[in-house]
Amino acid sequence: MRKETKILLLCLNAFETMEFSPFVDVFGWAHDDFNCDIGIDICGFNRTIVSTFGVSITADILIDDVDADQYDALAIPGGFEEYGFYKEAYHEKTLNLIRSFHSHHKPIAAVCVAAFPLAKSGILKNRKATTYHLQGGYKREELKNFGVVLGEEWIVADDNIITSSCPKTAPDVAFRLLEMLTSQEKAFEVKKVMGY
Repeated sequence: MRKETKILLLCLNAFETMEFSPFVDVFGWAHDDFNCDIGIDICGFNRTIVSTFGVSITADILIDDVDADQYDALAIPGGFEEYGFYKEAYHEKTLNLIRSFHSHHKPIAAVCVAAFPLAKSGILKNRKATTYHLQGGYKREELKNFGVVLGEEWIVADDNIITSSCPKTAPDVAFRLLEMLTSQEKAFEVKKVMGY
């Protein structure tokens, strides 16, 4: 029987590396320095996933091969519309994966505009959430059109769902997810040794 806690890190085309790497680092520190039995599988539509600014990473598992029952949490970095982020973000495979995690009440962490596939999937309707807040807040208004109750905090947690307002929040979203999967004390310990 599976013991290790597993996070599926869904990296869609044109994801932002700054919103991706904190999950790898925070959970890497937690695993190696604090004996947290937590692993991450990077997931994509293709084996090679290209970020907003052209950095490529390799997926551990393809979205077609994911069994949500084998994972304890889902994390999704945001990305740039101009580079094609929403093509995969709004794909039915992505939306169904999100719905599957949510139907089992598993933690879902979305950084910045990764709130949009959550909203498109329907799981944020009448729920409190946030997204990119700068440039006049136009993305927040778009999110509100999905029936989302906008939160004013930089990071909004509504039950099992975490959303955030900009790339800067990515480490804190990862720490919040670590807290959900372990404890407040453990997350604080890891934050402290990482200098946060």
